Amino acid sequence: MRAKTITDLLRKGDRIGVSNITGREANKVTAITQRYANNIVGGWALGKGGHKIVIEKNVSIPVFSDYGELLENLPQKKWPNKIIIYSPPDAVYGDLKNVVNTSAETVETIFIITENVSIEVSSKIHYLCKEKNIDVLGCNTLGIINVIDHVRVGAVGGDQPEETFHPGSATIISNSGNMVNTMATYLYGAGIGVRFGISTGKDQLILTPLKDIMELVQNDKKTKVVILYIEPGGLYEQIALQWMKEINFSKPIIVYIGGTIADETNLSLGHAGAVAEGKGTRAKEKIELFDNYLNFPPYVRGKPLSRTIKPTRGLRIQALHDLPDAARALYNSLQIERDYKHYRPLKLNPWLKNMGKLAKKLPPKLVLSDGVIPSPYKKRFKNILKTHFGKITTLRNMKNASHASSNDGKSPCIYGKSVIDLMTNKSLEHILILYWTGYPPSRNFETELVKQTLVAAFTNGPGTISAQGAKLSASAGNDPHTAMIATLATIGSVHGGNGGKAACFLMDIFANSNLTDPYSSEAKKIVIKAAADYVKKLSKIKQISKETDIPFKKVPCLGHPVYRNESVNYDPREQVLTQYLEKNNIYHAFFDFYHELATNMQKEGITGNVLAVNIDAAIACVWLGICWPLICEKKMTIARAKKIPFLAFALGRAAGGAAEYLDHTDYGSLMDMRVPVSECENLNML
Repeated sequence: MRAKTITDLLRKGDRIGVSNITGREANKVTAITQRYANNIVGGWALGKGGHKIVIEKNVSIPVFSDYGELLENLPQKKWPNKIIIYSPPDAVYGDLKNVVNTSAETVETIFIITENVSIEVSSKIHYLCKEKNIDVLGCNTLGIINVIDHVRVGAVGGDQPEETFHPGSATIISNSGNMVNTMATYLYGAGIGVRFGISTGKDQLILTPLKDIMELVQNDKKTKVVILYIEPGGLYEQIALQWMKEINFSKPIIVYIGGTIADETNLSLGHAGAVAEGKGTRAKEKIELFDNYLNFPPYVRGKPLSRTIKPTRGLRIQALHDLPDAARALYNSLQIERDYKHYRPLKLNPWLKNMGKLAKKLPPKLVLSDGVIPSPYKKRFKNILKTHFGKITTLRNMKNASHASSNDGKSPCIYGKSVIDLMTNKSLEHILILYWTGYPPSRNFETELVKQTLVAAFTNGPGTISAQGAKLSASAGNDPHTAMIATLATIGSVHGGNGGKAACFLMDIFANSNLTDPYSSEAKKIVIKAAADYVKKLSKIKQISKETDIPFKKVPCLGHPVYRNESVNYDPREQVLTQYLEKNNIYHAFFDFYHELATNMQKEGITGNVLAVNIDAAIACVWLGICWPLICEKKMTIARAKKIPFLAFALGRAAGGAAEYLDHTDYGSLMDMRVPVSECENLNML
C-alpha cells in the first residue's frame, strides 16, 4: 500500500474530486460532506459541465464535463489527491482508468462507492492501481470518516455526522457502511469516541482487505481499540488474523460477526460479497477463527470479566447491542482511559407512548416509562404540540399494506367490516364516512348531511369549469372515464378546493378552544366568543390594509359571486343543510360560527351586507363535524381532516361530470365545444 498509517487514507487538507457528482446520491452526499468537511474541490459528470452543486448562498462546487476538464480549470495546487467514484458499474473502470492515467503522481487514494462491480472489473482495478501505487477502498464502500480532523469522504455519518461521531480512541472497521454509524452511537453511550470510521465495502472482491487496514491501524498511536463488524464471505479475516498473530498485534479488538442465520438458510444479507462460498467463509467458521485468536470466552452481558485473566487481545460480542457494555468492560479491564466520563446503557427511550389498557396487564418491567426527548428535537416537539392537536402518525412502507382495505378470503373488508355486510345493512353515506375516516358515523344524522352535500356538489350548471371539462372531453370523442378525469382535472384550489381552505380556517379558529363536541349546544358560548374575537381581528386587519393599500384577505368560503346582491345573502344549497339542522333541533358549531361571522362582519362595517355562506363552507362544516371528535381523541390526523372536504366536492362533481358527458354524447356533436376562428383574438395584432 501507498499509505503507511491510517491518517494517510484521509486527513485534513486532502482535496477531494467526485465522479458522477450530479447523480442523486452523489449530489446529496457531496453537499452534506462539504458543509461538514469543506474538502471537495470539484467534480465531473458527462454533459453537465458548467453546472454547480450549490451548498448554500455564495458557496458552491464546480462541475466539469470530465476529469480532464477539471484539471484544466483548477490550479495545480487544487488538483484532487483523493477521488470518490459514484459512477454506474459499467462506467467505473473507464472513469477510474482516466483518473489513474492522468494523475498517478497526484492521486493517493480512490474510494469506489458503486456496488455490484463485477469481479473481473474489480481485478483490473486492483492491478491498475497497484501498478501506479494508488490505494483503493471498495467497491461498495460507504466511505471513511476521520473524526479528529473533522473530515470525511462518502456518506459515513449520514446527514448529521456530528450527532453520531465524537472524537475518541476507537477505530471502527466494518463490512457494512451503516453499521459504522450504529457502532459509533453505541460506543458514545459507553463514553468512548471514534478515531476513524471505515467502511471496507462488501462487494465480491474487497480491494483493501482487512489485513491492509489493520497494518495502518497498528501504526496509528491514537487508536487504542479496534471495533470490527464482520459478515460471511471471503477469507480476509483469516489472512488478517494470521498476520496479527505473527506480529503480535498491539491493539485489542471488539468483534461482532453477523450473518449466522445465513449459515442454515438461503437468506441474503444484502451485500454481494456476503455469501459463503467455501471453507472458512461461513459466519460460524469466522466465529471459531476469532475465538481462537482472542483466546478468551465470548462476552456475556452482565457477567463481570475475570480480574486475573485479562482479555488482552479483546472480546467477541454475541449481540450488537452488547457493544457499549463490552467496550466499557474492556477499557476498564485493560486500564484504558475512556474518552468521556458518562455512561448511558442502552435502553428504550420512547418519545411517544400509549400502551393503553395493555399497560395494566403487562408485568411492570415490560411497561415502558416516559422517554426523554433530546435536543434539538425537544423544542421542535413542543412546537408541534402547540400548533397541532391531532394524531402524529408513524410512516412505513405501504406498498402492499392498507389500514383502509383488506380481504379475509371470504369478502373484501373496509376497516375490518365485511363489504358483504355493509352492502346488505348500511347506506352509501355510512360506508363513505367509514372509508374516509376509519370509523362509522357517531350520529345517525351525519349520513343525511353527507348525502345532501354530495347531491349539492353534483352541479352548478353547464357553464362551470368542471362541467365544461366533461363536455369538452365528450366533444373530443373520448371515453366516459376520460371525461370524468377531465372533470377532476378542472377543479382546484379556487374551484372545489375552497372547502379544504374552510376546514383549515375552522381548525385554526378552534384548535386552542375547549370545543370537543361540535353538536353540543354547550358549544354555543365558545362559538359566539370565537366569532366576536375573529371579527375584532378582521376589523384591525382591514384598517391596516386601507392604510397600507394591501388587499384585504377574504374569509374562506364566505360570499358567492351569484348570491351577493341582497342585504342578507344565502346560498340555497347551504340553506337546505341549515334548515335540516334546525328542523331536527340539531346544533352544529361550525355552521353556527359561519353564520355568526357573516352577521358580525356586517354589523362591524367590514362588509356592506351579510355574505352568503357558500356550499364549499357547508361541505367543510359537515365533514369537520364528523372528524372533530376523532381529531380531539387523536384517532385521526389533521392532514386527513383537511383533505376530506375537497374529496367530498370532487366525488359529487365527478358524478355530475359523468352526467354532462352522457348528455353531451347523446345530444351534442363532435368538436362543437371549440370557439370559431372568427371569435378568437390574436393579441399580437392589437
